[in-house]
Amino acid sequence: MEINNILLILLFAAIGLTIYAQIKVRSTFRKYSKIRGSFGLTGSQVARYILDKNGLYNVRIEHVHGELSDHYDPRAKVVRLSDSVYGSTSLAAVAVAAHEVGHAIQDANDYSFLRFRHALVPLVNFTSRFTWILILAGLFFNMTGMLDLGIIFFSLAVLFQVITLPVEFNASKRALSELRTYELVADNEIVGSKKVLSAAALTYVAAMIYSVIELLHLIAMRNNN
Repeated sequence: MEINNILLILLFAAIGLTIYAQIKVRSTFRKYSKIRGSFGLTGSQVARYILDKNGLYNVRIEHVHGELSDHYDPRAKVVRLSDSVYGSTSLAAVAVAAHEVGHAIQDANDYSFLRFRHALVPLVNFTSRFTWILILAGLFFNMTGMLDLGIIFFSLAVLFQVITLPVEFNASKRALSELRTYELVADNEIVGSKKVLSAAALTYVAAMIYSVIELLHLIAMRNNN
């Protein structure tokens, strides 16, 4: 079987994994959204408590609309929590809030992978505008130089996906540690919290695998062009 065919099969498998990861994270979040944390703390309260315990009084917490739109903004020093997290006392909300605070702690501790990812953001945002234009034009007009530049641009996006993995896994590790240390969840709720964070992490793993296979596929197409 030719390498292109193998990579094409792997690409479809990666798409399947990506779809599964999205379904998994939503179903896991819904499941644990129905389970109230033993101490009745909302996502915003948990976030504020952990931030203060780490001396991050300057980091604000904001309520944003949307589903699973939670994130930490390192430029504004803001933890933004979604509708289903900010005011919810569910185990899922507590876990997600702690995870986003984990990013704030990374920022405060100058975590190297986070710094590297932030440095890549403007470059990836710029190159992503032209990546597929260059790739498609290079393939259609048989212009190797244009295709090569498109592949280089796409490689930056792949690098961003790869760097995202340790950032996200480390934030989840910090989150679980903070929840245990300050007893913000009961001992029997740690497993549930971990499942919520593991399901979310799977989406990043799937995205990275898809990106790597797509890059290899593009390189194979370039060599056969």
